[in-house]
Amino acid sequence: MKWTQERQLLLGSEWFKPLPDAVVDQLAAMTRRRKLQDGEHLFSRGDAPDGLYCVVKGSIRSFSTSASGRQHLLYQFEAGAWFGEISMFDGMGRTHDGAAVGETEVLILPRDRFLALLSDTPALYPHFLSMLCRKLRLAFAYIEDVQFEPLSVRLARRLLDLVSLYGCDSPDGQLINITLPQDDLAQMLGASRQAISKLLKHWESFGWLRLEYRKLVVCDLNAFQTIADGEPEPRQQET
Repeated sequence: MKWTQERQLLLGSEWFKPLPDAVVDQLAAMTRRRKLQDGEHLFSRGDAPDGLYCVVKGSIRSFSTSASGRQHLLYQFEAGAWFGEISMFDGMGRTHDGAAVGETEVLILPRDRFLALLSDTPALYPHFLSMLCRKLRLAFAYIEDVQFEPLSVRLARRLLDLVSLYGCDSPDGQLINITLPQDDLAQMLGASRQAISKLLKHWESFGWLRLEYRKLVVCDLNAFQTIADGEPEPRQQET
């Protein structure tokens, strides 16, 4: 079947999975690809939107840069992740910078052709409106976490999110199968690297996770779910 990989990438996203096959075929035929070298910008803050993106291989860091030049990581999109929907729909400039981590390839769904399809098929609007509302709810939940939740709860929730997105079976539990420096975790959670390291080592001493170089294995999902729910840490003897 033509556009096989493009269809798979579309159907791997909740944005497109519920759509009729004929619509998915149309979207797949619209896409084009772009390759980037390590550190190369896919877009910069304020850039006019050219479409919606999906990581085919490699990854894209989404970050903001302060007046002093200091970067703050917001999210890192790995293979299969779609992003860029805010500017895709409102037509305004990109909200953050996006740059490649390692050799990266992205699939681009052009904005003009996508909006033309929506114009021709207005019955699709309620689905995409629902998806945008879901994104907004997640943003509000993130703001509440930062303002009201302790770091332990925020980190536990982030680890569970990463397991759901990138977890794979290992002898000791779920390996988060992406490069995951503690500096990146700290930036995403608005914390210091020292605070993240201290908390991870504390949990490792209980056997709830295992730290590896730039990766980690979550060994006890139940313990992290308890913490993420705001409950006291399960009682555990250090190992």
